[in-house]
Amino acid sequence: MAVSPISSVVVPPPRVPTERDVCAPWSHWYERVLGWKLAAGSPAQLVTGLRFDVLELPADAGAEVLRRPVPTGPVALMGRRMRFLVAPGSAEELEGLLDWLEWGGVPLDLTAVGSGGRITAPVPPGWAQSPRGAAVWLRPPELGCEASLPSLPAPGQGAGSGRSAGPGLVLLVAAAATECHRARLWRRTPQPLAS
Repeated sequence: MAVSPISSVVVPPPRVPTERDVCAPWSHWYERVLGWKLAAGSPAQLVTGLRFDVLELPADAGAEVLRRPVPTGPVALMGRRMRFLVAPGSAEELEGLLDWLEWGGVPLDLTAVGSGGRITAPVPPGWAQSPRGAAVWLRPPELGCEASLPSLPAPGQGAGSGRSAGPGLVLLVAAAATECHRARLWRRTPQPLAS
């Protein structure tokens, strides 16, 4: 039996995974497990205003908010910014709440992302590898967490109504405003040199 020579086979070089490939499993987790909408494109971005809005502040101020006894929902860190997930529609309330809390006109570096906005999707919890500089969850979301996101109570759901309305958005905004102001003052204060 004659053995035919092996014809030359061209083997392609190994494929380098793209950011889109790396984010594909994230898409599955966000869309199928949590039911959250992702915007098309790369990097993966979560659409705000549908299931949640985002209260965004400097990371140093956010770390202080997390030390307070203020109930929060999921919290993410992206670079030097911390993102607190809040109930949908909360972004529209931020300016009025700051005025009502007597923070109106004070430069706080406290913003909100609501309807029509996007945030970079943090690395899902338990993900073995994450791209350098990627957003990460400090307090990851769980299925159904939207029901307990900080929100304003609905009419008739005051403190004594006995019905759950989620942790108070007012308490979270008050704590965030205070810590943003403190962080801003701290950054402006000359620090003594170490001896």
